[in-house]
Amino acid sequence: MPDSSPQAPFPGPPPGADPLPGQLDRWLAARGAELVAIRRHIHAHPEPSNAEFETAALIARELAVAGLTPQLLPRGNGLICDIGEGDRVIAFRADLDALPLQDTKDVPYRSTVAKVAHACGHDVHTTVLLGLGLALAQLNDQGELPGRVRLIFQPAEEFVPSGAPEVIASGALKDVVGIFALHCYPQLPAGLVGVRSGPFTAAADTVEVRLSGPGGHTARPHLTADLVHALGRVIVDVPALLDRRVDPRAGVSMVWGAVQAGEAFNAIPGEGYVRGTVRILNREAWREAPELITKLIRDVVAPTGAEVEVKYNRGVPPVINDRMAAAVIAGAAGAALGADRVVEAEISMGGEDFAFYLDNVPGAMIRLGTGTPGSEVKYDLHTSNFDVDEKCIGYGVRVMVHTALAALSTGAF
Repeated sequence: MPDSSPQAPFPGPPPGADPLPGQLDRWLAARGAELVAIRRHIHAHPEPSNAEFETAALIARELAVAGLTPQLLPRGNGLICDIGEGDRVIAFRADLDALPLQDTKDVPYRSTVAKVAHACGHDVHTTVLLGLGLALAQLNDQGELPGRVRLIFQPAEEFVPSGAPEVIASGALKDVVGIFALHCYPQLPAGLVGVRSGPFTAAADTVEVRLSGPGGHTARPHLTADLVHALGRVIVDVPALLDRRVDPRAGVSMVWGAVQAGEAFNAIPGEGYVRGTVRILNREAWREAPELITKLIRDVVAPTGAEVEVKYNRGVPPVINDRMAAAVIAGAAGAALGADRVVEAEISMGGEDFAFYLDNVPGAMIRLGTGTPGSEVKYDLHTSNFDVDEKCIGYGVRVMVHTALAALSTGAF
């Protein structure tokens, strides 16, 4: 199955870390190379959003071999799996899909699928969650798992509409009292994690403004709606007005990414459009954004005489980490890696559909360091050469095992 054997040794417990129960440190060291090989196989065979069938089947087979009973989601491109027993469930989520991007790395496990690549680290997320499941299965067999844990392998995180609402509708959060996840973060070296309470990532919506009106000669703009001028006003004025209509503490960012109008230098076009994103850190401001932004656009366009059509499309809500959940995973990460390896995570204006789970149950997402310590080469997310220091997989599994045990033992959920 794997494309190549990993060369780097799998990391043991860092200095100052607490040992895992049930001889799991020894087990993790023995299974580490296998987990890295699985990650490389997934990396070499990426599947885009809503087509994660082989990836889901692979994970289901690995869990079944461990004596677990994974359940494929109705469409077969995702799965959930419970481990242990109990009325309260602690859940962990990973995303399965890859990006529509060419993989340009010169490595043996480079993507074999044209214009599809795991450039956001979902192969690592999936492998860490699989490792968590296999480790907890060992504990459960030994009678040392103090409750029930649910693994959620979700499709279509990179797609709009994303896969989280469909997974939730399938019953994935039944009996769940808390949920956790991690995300690759190349700005931190492997062996470190970033934790934060409160706003973590932004809501991410899209807006498209289409204008139309009588075109004409640039010598006679007064006989037209002068669409290029009108689009310019939308581009400049709407974000500026938005900044004055929303509390600056809400963290609102409106940025245009595409504009099109006309072709000839001396002809005013009859139609054009501009498209952009709206990112917001505050839930209440996010709820009010569609109505407010649509009104601002119409008010700005009205004096120009152009006809306007506004399409405001919801993407994902903001990820806002629960205070207690963040404290639990911070403490668990300190136990797993050593307290000096847990740092405060920065707020990101990127979007993450883990937010949909947090709208239903308390939980937290952390950042998993994936950079190579001491290396000057930085592989940013969503770039064609993205890669990770594979030691991060072992660190991620250790953190999530400690988190599961801590969350099951606390009365916070």
